[in-house]
Amino acid sequence: MSELPGPDLVERARAIAPLIAREADEIERTRRLTPSVVAALIENGFYRALLPQSLGGAEVSIEAFMQMLEEIAKADASTAWCLGQCSVCAMIAASLDRDAAQEIFNEGRSILAWGAIAHEARAVAGGYRVTARWDFGSGSRQASWLGAHVRILSADGAPRRNADGSPEVRTILFPATSATLHDVWQAIGLAGTGTDSYEVSDLFIPERFTAFRDVPSGLRETGPLYRIGTGAAFSLGFAAVSLGVARATLDAAIALAREKRPSLTAGAMRDNGAVQGLIGRTEGDLRAARAYLYATATAMWRDLCATGEFGAAHRSAVRLAATWTIHQSTKVVDTAYHMAGATAVFRSNPFERRFRDMHAIAQQIQARDSHYEDVGKAIVAGG
Repeated sequence: MSELPGPDLVERARAIAPLIAREADEIERTRRLTPSVVAALIENGFYRALLPQSLGGAEVSIEAFMQMLEEIAKADASTAWCLGQCSVCAMIAASLDRDAAQEIFNEGRSILAWGAIAHEARAVAGGYRVTARWDFGSGSRQASWLGAHVRILSADGAPRRNADGSPEVRTILFPATSATLHDVWQAIGLAGTGTDSYEVSDLFIPERFTAFRDVPSGLRETGPLYRIGTGAAFSLGFAAVSLGVARATLDAAIALAREKRPSLTAGAMRDNGAVQGLIGRTEGDLRAARAYLYATATAMWRDLCATGEFGAAHRSAVRLAATWTIHQSTKVVDTAYHMAGATAVFRSNPFERRFRDMHAIAQQIQARDSHYEDVGKAIVAGG
């Protein structure tokens, strides 16, 4: 596949947004991305946005990745969430054995997904054996390969440890056909992500299909993107998804205000000073959140390209900006939802699903209130 520059991916995202919007009801109903949406994402190279160029990926800047997700999220949050998850998972290619990476990502339909860290794998000759079940596998229903982050046990069952004494954790990768998927994602929001559980039994993982995730010394690629690591990329990507959902919800409320009369005796919403003021303040809140998130990402990327370093200060700044942006986006969605009144509760109108999706996003790890405590602790300590 030819290289797809970042701006081109953003334009392509805008171009296929109408298709995704038309499919959104079916995505919600079936709790899966539809075949036509998955095909469009593959055809346009979106799943390969963060894949190294040496493997046929686009390897775009983090800002272009965020803009791509933001545009997709305006059409459907579940699609954007799956795309963000699988795109960031592909960053592990920068740490893999090159032949293994080629085997996994050798064609456009190659999609990798994984869930939360859990369980152990036992070292055996030539690799590892694992029996386990993992949760929160967003995008697993489209994936050709699955991964998991596991603690490593020696052949005798003793935990293996890194030089600093911490448990050794590796990312293991295996074909999706090796796993059993369990349909468990019955959620109030992001219903179409198919964030199901997956399970393997006594599965052998060759050494070459394992890697240390987000360990700079283990990188085989030199691009600045891979210095950021998957944790920060997830945070920035999912915060951008929240901005897209908030933008679409507020736009829907503004469109409604232009036309709606709350009652036969009331004037149009567009002529109501309170409504006008609320729209103005909410628009300001959304623009401020977007500006803050992108300014943080741009400053981090500039420093990273200049120095090659992604340090604790950058990590803290990204965490704060992403968490705050998700919380601000949630407030924007709530305001737009309440502004719409009874109109918002009907499934035929563009409010209630986005309301549910936004609140599902706000419950994810990237939006935890404890991130404020971590950042505050660093600030107090002088970091």
